[in-house]
Amino acid sequence: MARKPERILIYDGRCRLCVTAKSGIERLGAPLDVRWVSYQSEEAVRCLGKDYQPGCPDAAFLIEPDGTIRKGLDAFVPLLPGLRGGWLLLALWKFPPLRPLAYLLYRMIARYRYRWFGTVTISPPGSSR
Repeated sequence: MARKPERILIYDGRCRLCVTAKSGIERLGAPLDVRWVSYQSEEAVRCLGKDYQPGCPDAAFLIEPDGTIRKGLDAFVPLLPGLRGGWLLLALWKFPPLRPLAYLLYRMIARYRYRWFGTVTISPPGSSR
């Protein structure tokens, strides 16, 4: 049986919140069919092409197998069915009055994530960290 193409989730590898969330989701073993790639990697530069901007990203990115790029909160919505409790979040997402609040909350967390949660040191490629 042919393996279905994977999704790529590009996250901020310097953000403690982002790295902790990634580790927690991986530890749960959620079947997301997604490969995690740090925004600070060469692979992220290649994957995002013209959408890549040097420095700190303002959002996460989900690259679908067909090349479609979803950004910010929209990068996580397709992954909800694979997460424990994701069905509840997906049900809330389908309630239109809550969406503007969810986008606002995402933007606020993205903007202040370093101040609120701190940063992590990124290990150079090939290091054992």
